[in-house]
Amino acid sequence: MVFACWKRPWRLFAELGAGEKRIVVALGFVLAIMNVCFYLAIDRLPLATVGTIEFLGPIVLAAFGVRTVRNLAALLLACGGVFLLTSVRISGEPIGYTFAFANCALFVLYILLGHRIAANGGRSGVERLAMAMVIASIVVTPIGLKGAAGALLDPKLLLAGAGVGICSSVIPYICDQFAMARLSKATFALMLSLLPATACLVGIVVLRQVPSFSELTAVGAVIAGMALKRSADD
Repeated sequence: MVFACWKRPWRLFAELGAGEKRIVVALGFVLAIMNVCFYLAIDRLPLATVGTIEFLGPIVLAAFGVRTVRNLAALLLACGGVFLLTSVRISGEPIGYTFAFANCALFVLYILLGHRIAANGGRSGVERLAMAMVIASIVVTPIGLKGAAGALLDPKLLLAGAGVGICSSVIPYICDQFAMARLSKATFALMLSLLPATACLVGIVVLRQVPSFSELTAVGAVIAGMALKRSADD
């Protein structure tokens, strides 16, 4: 709804070529199903497990961009930091793992398709994203409407849902578009490894969750990997 009111993407959709329309529609379906799989997975498995499985896709994608020993070392440092920080636990239902690995695969497709629509950069990429988000909303509504019906009369839950939508979809996906327009797929995928480190920092500042020595070591490994990757690119 935010994207639709802000960008009115249907106006641009009519001007796109057939190939561009297919990419936008595909991204819309990927966004819808990816998010559904993620929430179904964390309903059955620990968040750390789902988060780690989700990162397997971008890490493998980043591996395709490895061209030097320094880049390989950077990738190994980032991978090690992610796995140490997220503390994988093997527990839960098999169906949970099915959803988690489906989310992982769809996350890779999101990166690939997101780079396609960001190829022109700037405003056009965000407008194509807006089109995809509207399509995603149409796709996911039949799946989630029945379960959400009880919340439609609760103002607090509606506000919470709007907050989650803005904070988990509108802001980060727009930031992704600007990043994808400037970074290669491999570099962007590797930089996603910074997310656990960022979560750790927010936990310290906002929630007063002081990390353990192993967690600090993991954050340091991720930051060192990113620094090494950057210096190798330069």
